Amino acid sequence: MNIRTRLVHPPRIPGEPARAVSTPIYQTATFEQQLDEGGGRWDYSRSGNPTRDILESQLAALDGATRAFAFNSGMAAVSATLRLLQSGDELVVGEDLYGGTNRILLDLAPRTGVVVRFVDTRNLDEIARAITWHTKLVFIETPTNPRLRVADIAAIAELAHARGATLAVDNSMLSPLLQKPLELGADIALQSGTKLLGGHSDLTAGVLAVRDERLAERLAFVQNCDGTALAPFDSWLLLRGLETLEVRLSRQQASAQRLADWLARRPDLKAVHYPGLPGHAGAHTHYRQAAGPGVVLSIEVGSTTRARQLAERARLFNTVVSFGSVSSSICIPGAMSHASIAPTERAKRGISDDLVRISVGVEDVADLIADLDQALREDGAAASTTRPARSLVGKVGSKGKAEVA
Repeated sequence: MNIRTRLVHPPRIPGEPARAVSTPIYQTATFEQQLDEGGGRWDYSRSGNPTRDILESQLAALDGATRAFAFNSGMAAVSATLRLLQSGDELVVGEDLYGGTNRILLDLAPRTGVVVRFVDTRNLDEIARAITWHTKLVFIETPTNPRLRVADIAAIAELAHARGATLAVDNSMLSPLLQKPLELGADIALQSGTKLLGGHSDLTAGVLAVRDERLAERLAFVQNCDGTALAPFDSWLLLRGLETLEVRLSRQQASAQRLADWLARRPDLKAVHYPGLPGHAGAHTHYRQAAGPGVVLSIEVGSTTRARQLAERARLFNTVVSFGSVSSSICIPGAMSHASIAPTERAKRGISDDLVRISVGVEDVADLIADLDQALREDGAAASTTRPARSLVGKVGSKGKAEVA
């Protein structure tokens, strides 16, 4: 069965008497046990729940995995991955990545005695030098958040495996419909279910998918011990989101491409970052491993004042820290999603104060273009709206001409 069909027709819960078309929500903490029958399949929802079991079977099928695990947030999934390490182990990680992941790597990981090395994942030579026989995990994003840089998953998997290390790939920017890290050699595929998989900004969730059974058993043990599994109702919400994933993603991606093409033609922008643009430095690698450019792009608008202006004037783009929802959004990473990174380190990684990340939703793309056009005007004449302007703090910077990046 094609995965697009499977997502709309999840398997039934064994023994469910009503044969409900929508997977029932087993909103219970515990299950009655038949001791004379050796107990039951489920006993405690932290360890297993019928609604979550169906969700995890769908997630495994989507990623081409043996098993998948649904967590109560993307950061819980990241933390579970890091729990595979112990004191003295080394971790090689991409330097351009989500701010929350960066925070845990800089603060919590070193407290456990794990050595963390940040690298530019576009540079295979740099990665090869960073991986030693003490490296147990390589953790990357591709495309990265927020610069949309591209890493070669297959090549990095080969480098990691040559030294006995595990490769984990955060695939939140694309979802498994556009990129399947496990098929490219990764050992762990990570998703923020909050974003594209859920798609409606109504739940937080994280996903880990693996093929190796021994690795699956280790992750299952960590999840059960930490109690970070996704709750039944949120599992149902994520199941519902998966049903429309392909439909949403197709429309959002087509609109993102049109929006990126339009932005790239504007002479008043310094840069537009999107793998779907022919001038993107990683486009060739991206299309060798992915089926599309995704729904997220970022632009450099020339100054922090103009970045703030764009966020305040845009009427169809919510100013939020997340992405991947049916509604379009804007984020200024330096002031929002990546604010926890020191300013000097942000500058080193290319996360400038004028960088704006845009997530494209399912709205009419002509309306989105018109909205950004009025928000980017220099004359200060914003289009009328019933929604009040929003406020963000920013600083004045420099301004330059546009180039595709």
